[in-house]
Amino acid sequence: MSSLLTWSTYIVVFGALGVLAVRDRAKAKQTVQVAVKSFVGIFPSLLAIVGLIGLLLGVVPPEAISRYLGQEAGWWATVMATLIGAVMYIPSLVGFPLAASLLRAGASIATVAAFLTALVMVGTVTLPLEIRHLGKKMALGRNLLSLLFAFLIALVMGMVLQ
Repeated sequence: MSSLLTWSTYIVVFGALGVLAVRDRAKAKQTVQVAVKSFVGIFPSLLAIVGLIGLLLGVVPPEAISRYLGQEAGWWATVMATLIGAVMYIPSLVGFPLAASLLRAGASIATVAAFLTALVMVGTVTLPLEIRHLGKKMALGRNLLSLLFAFLIALVMGMVLQ
């Protein structure tokens, strides 16, 4: 199924690029340049995370991941995953392969959901910038609510998808 989705996405993207190239060659060229620049910008992070995943899975046995992040770890693993996701500063595009690897290695759905949700919603690293532009009360409130909701979303997903 994922292969079908992947190929469908390729067909839509390259089809749209082909239509754009017929209509406006300069804009199509500019689009490709922006896409290549974005890819080159994210590639080092992506490579580092894939390398980190490989090392993690090579060094840490799946039984340990399952023990500390799986069902038997309980709610504590979900709390820890929420906090780890909140302080990490990686693009969510890079976080998804990491989450998939954790799931395959035995982490619970709730734990992985907590990690991903906090990764996307909580801005610990960007907090000083948020305080400057939104004010201290708003920035701290947004981040604390995001942290709380990340944990609650993970619990609900764990109950629904288990």
